[in-house]
Amino acid sequence: MPRRNQAWRARSKCRAQGKAVIVRIGKLASGPLKGFGREQLGQWPRKAVTVLVLLASVSAWLLILEAQYGQQWRASEATLASLTEPSATDEDPKPAPGATLTPAQESRYRALSEFVARRYRVSQGVAFDLVSHAHHVGGQLQLDPLLIIAVIAIESRFNPIAESGAGAKGLMQIIPKYHEDKLGEFGGEHAVFNPETNIEVGSQILREYIRRTGNLSVALQMYAGALGDHEDRYTRKVLNERQRLQQVLSGQNPPAPPAPVKTATVVRATSNSVVVPAELD
Repeated sequence: MPRRNQAWRARSKCRAQGKAVIVRIGKLASGPLKGFGREQLGQWPRKAVTVLVLLASVSAWLLILEAQYGQQWRASEATLASLTEPSATDEDPKPAPGATLTPAQESRYRALSEFVARRYRVSQGVAFDLVSHAHHVGGQLQLDPLLIIAVIAIESRFNPIAESGAGAKGLMQIIPKYHEDKLGEFGGEHAVFNPETNIEVGSQILREYIRRTGNLSVALQMYAGALGDHEDRYTRKVLNERQRLQQVLSGQNPPAPPAPVKTATVVRATSNSVVVPAELD
């Protein structure tokens, strides 16, 4: 009997200890949920459904934007690429002095220079040299030479000594005090009226703006100091002029040149060629 009582007491003690462990585990498991009633727990499925609906709505909205504007965005990127990277016919650099032009170069430069000379009342020889140098610089900078020529046309009408009231000078209307570093490579501020130097520096500025903004329209408006013009009138002028040049090369008849305009020795250009450095930083 004593042995049987001892065994029974031992089993009772084990059962009591086991129950205590189970109760303790139950308390630990329920601890993190303490304070959460049925209402709080019931809100989690509703919140999960709300998040899923929100994600589905955002996805649908993105698909709608892609359907409506995706083609326009891709077309805009393609246009920017075509204007900032010359085609195979544009990449022929200007030959060294005394070198012979290829027949393709001769034909292309002659057609453009004849149009420029007729439209802007400049010497055909001078126009030929400017067109040739624009192609040379465009090939170096991977910038469309027709875009360079179009900017020259709008900025100064091919007057190498044009100067604006804001201090913009030369063919591409450069403000020397904002680009001393670039002009310093060519001897300093006095070089701004050198046609070839002006084209090189002006093209560098334009290319820099295109790279910074990634948008041709914004870059052109920045070049003109007209970022506040939300109608992009300067951009339209430049691109319309580029289209005329392209028509010349494609054999189409561009619009007739305007009536002769009397100009002073120094032309007062209407646009500023750059914006102040504070706006670029």
